[in-house]
Amino acid sequence: MKSQQPAGYLVEQQREIVEAYITHERSNKPQSNSRNKYLSDKIRRLLDKKNAVLIAHYYTDPLIQELAEMSGGIVSDSLEMARFGNHHDADTLVVAGVKFMGETAKILTPTKRVLMPTLEATCSLDVGCPADEFATFCDQHPDRTVVVYANTSAAVKARADWVVTSSIAVEVIEYLDSLGEKILWAPDKYLGGYVQKQTGADILLWDGSCIVHEEFKAKGILDLKQVYPDAAVLVHPESPDSVVQLADVAGSTSQLIEAAIQLPNRRLIVATDQGILYKMQQAVGNKELLVAPTGGSGATCRSCASCPWMGMNSLENLLSCLEVGSNEVFVDDNIAQLAVQSLDRMMRFKAEYLS
Repeated sequence: MKSQQPAGYLVEQQREIVEAYITHERSNKPQSNSRNKYLSDKIRRLLDKKNAVLIAHYYTDPLIQELAEMSGGIVSDSLEMARFGNHHDADTLVVAGVKFMGETAKILTPTKRVLMPTLEATCSLDVGCPADEFATFCDQHPDRTVVVYANTSAAVKARADWVVTSSIAVEVIEYLDSLGEKILWAPDKYLGGYVQKQTGADILLWDGSCIVHEEFKAKGILDLKQVYPDAAVLVHPESPDSVVQLADVAGSTSQLIEAAIQLPNRRLIVATDQGILYKMQQAVGNKELLVAPTGGSGATCRSCASCPWMGMNSLENLLSCLEVGSNEVFVDDNIAQLAVQSLDRMMRFKAEYLS
C-alpha cells in the first residue's frame, strides 16, 4: 500500500502556495468591467489571428467561460473538453483549467500546439497520486484492471488500462465487471466508492480525494434543507458518501446541469465547485441556486467551494500565453504513446456505447 503522508503533504503544500498566489494576484490587479472588456476583446482578436480556440472547464472564472462561448470555443467537463479539442480544426488549443487537462489535449492531438494560461494549476487528486508510488501499487495487484480518473498526470494515465471521467465511470465499470474483471481504481476514493456501490464491482481503491468536494458536509446540507425544504440537492460524487446519500441527483458537472433543467424544483442546493453556477444559471435562469455549505473555516479554498488551482486561470495570463506563446504543454513521447491507449478506450467506449 502507498504511504499517505508524502502525498498528503504535497497536496497541502501546493494548496498553500496557490492560495498565496491568488491573494497576491487579486490584491495587485483589481479589475474593472472596462478592464475585463479590454482584455477579453484583445484575447478574441488573438484567438482569431492565431487560429486558436479556447477550451474552458466549468470550474474556471465566469469571465473565462463567457469568453470561451463568445469566441467559438467551449465550456464543458473534462470529457467534452478532450473531444472538442480533438475534433476542432484550430491549430492551437488554449486550455483553461488544470494541467492534466492540457496534457490530455496534447496526448489526443499531438500535432496541435496546446497552451495554458498557467502550468502551475494542478489538482489535489493529481498531486496526491504520484506516478512512482502508483506504479508500485499497481505492481502489487497485477490481477486487477487499472482504471484511473481523468484527474491524473499523463504518467499515471500511461500506467492505466482505462481512463474515465465522472460522467462515464459507472458505465465503464459496469462493462468491465460484466467481463469478470477486478478493478484497481485511482485516485478519488469517494468517486470510486460511489461507483462501487452503483455497480457492485470488485474495486480496490487508492486513497485520494478532492480538497474542494471533500469539504461538503451532510450536516450543512441538512441545515440548509431545514430552511429550504423544497430544494433539490445536486451532488458531485467526489463528495463523501454521507453527502451523496442526501442527493436527489449525483453526477458529473454536465449531468448536474442537465438535472437542474429536468428537476421540477424551483430551488437547487449545489454541492460542487461554485464555478458551475455560471453555466447552470444560464440553463435555469428562473431557478434559485444555493451553494452547499462546506466544513472549512476562514476565507480559504476549503470554505468557499472553489478550486484554488482553477482560480489561477485569469484573463491576464490567458492573454499573456497567447501573446508570447508561453506555457506550452509537452508530454514525453513514451508516456504519451502509452497514455493515448487508455484515453482512446474511453473515447471509443463513449462513442460506441453511450452516444
